[in-house]
Amino acid sequence: MTDADAVVVGAGPNGLVAAIVLAEAGLRTILFEAASRPGGALRTEELTLPGFRHDVGATVHALALASPAFRALQLERDGLAFAHPALPLGHALAPGRSVLLDRDPARTAEGLGVDGPRWNAVLGGFARKWEGVASASLDLTRIPPEHPATLIDLGLHGAFPATFPIRRVFRDDPARALFAGLAVHAGLPLTALGSAAFGIVLGSLAHGVGWPVAVGGSERVAEALVERFTTLGGEIITGRRIRSLDELPAAGVTILDVDARQFARLAGDRLPPGYRRRLERWRTGPGVFKVDWALDAAIPWADEALSGAGTVHLGGSAETVIASEAAAHRGAVSGEPYVLLVQPTVADATRAPAGKHTAWAYIHVPNGWDGDATGLIERRIESFAPGFRDRILARHAFSPAALEAWDANLVGGDIGGGANDWRQLFARPRAALAPWRTPIPGVWLASASTLPGGGAHGMAGWNAAHDAVRRAGSPAHTRRVQSLA
Repeated sequence: MTDADAVVVGAGPNGLVAAIVLAEAGLRTILFEAASRPGGALRTEELTLPGFRHDVGATVHALALASPAFRALQLERDGLAFAHPALPLGHALAPGRSVLLDRDPARTAEGLGVDGPRWNAVLGGFARKWEGVASASLDLTRIPPEHPATLIDLGLHGAFPATFPIRRVFRDDPARALFAGLAVHAGLPLTALGSAAFGIVLGSLAHGVGWPVAVGGSERVAEALVERFTTLGGEIITGRRIRSLDELPAAGVTILDVDARQFARLAGDRLPPGYRRRLERWRTGPGVFKVDWALDAAIPWADEALSGAGTVHLGGSAETVIASEAAAHRGAVSGEPYVLLVQPTVADATRAPAGKHTAWAYIHVPNGWDGDATGLIERRIESFAPGFRDRILARHAFSPAALEAWDANLVGGDIGGGANDWRQLFARPRAALAPWRTPIPGVWLASASTLPGGGAHGMAGWNAAHDAVRRAGSPAHTRRVQSLA
């Protein structure tokens, strides 16, 4: 096997970002990927019909725009472009009645009645310092903090359960429901500590940077990362699943973009018992059941304002959203589920033949759930968009098991890399200023199972690789690691 200074396993956004950092530091870097092409969840495929391009994983890229790693890489130099819908988000309250999140927080506030001033003050206030919000939420271990005041402010507002602002801060259902729908992205019950932070971060980024899609599909993000890495001389080996660290070439640096339990299997008895138990007991979040559609025309929303929203939360009232998420966490599926729907062709017409559209939606289900939610999801959409099913040309469903089969990091359909509750949010996978370092010399873990968690932001890879470059810069350290390999 080819000798290398550095090895990366897993070509998701974290793995690709890590590989670029290592290559930029002058290290001969090889990246191994089990799939036939790199990208991880950043994949776009014709799942339904020829000419209809569907993002299998991430579609909306607020975190990519805000991420310190992606901003530093400036991937527009490698051909990456984003398209913004007219509205980042709409939340359907009832058939024909919605609340809209505009890029302008003041315009959003106009639709929130008595809660408008508070929304503009809190969410708008965070949006006006979105760079600090991104740093505080995506680079938690930075010492000293880049924006300490924002970090403290976000901690004070976000430490509460989402139900606190929903029931105690906002007074009317439009603002309550809008915030509840944002907080659901945490993958937590909305009664959980810290769930409010997810609503604040995603809402403020919707105002601050928008919720765009990548022109041509999310695989364009991966292609830009691959272009940068290979231009730097990096090598990618696809179709090669690594089952043990012993299969890797000797290298001073090894970075793993795999989930916590996979790392335990790869490392075997190299790990100390306590650390290994921590990985083996890693708790997953809820699964998702996802459906993609090829559509003959745009979704016929009862409230036409939703036709301009890239993302639509079909949630109803805040209490309905709370109940739906609670069901998934107690092992059930709500009969009136919160549905997260994305209609990417609202912003990017290149994803479908002329005049046609694509859309996808998912609901949270118990991790590893083996049912079929296709009909449930479509009935929910139909209630807010009568005639939706008449426009379906073809569909493709991903159960939790199918998602895990497609990407081994999506354990039981968990798209977040592990539960985001307070026990795993900061101790990810352990409480440390450099949680990416492992007990094995020269080996770093950089996946959604490490800080800052899930999302296409690349920050785990960015921080792990920079830490590796600093520590492996010593020739003595490199020789020690290679002698142990």
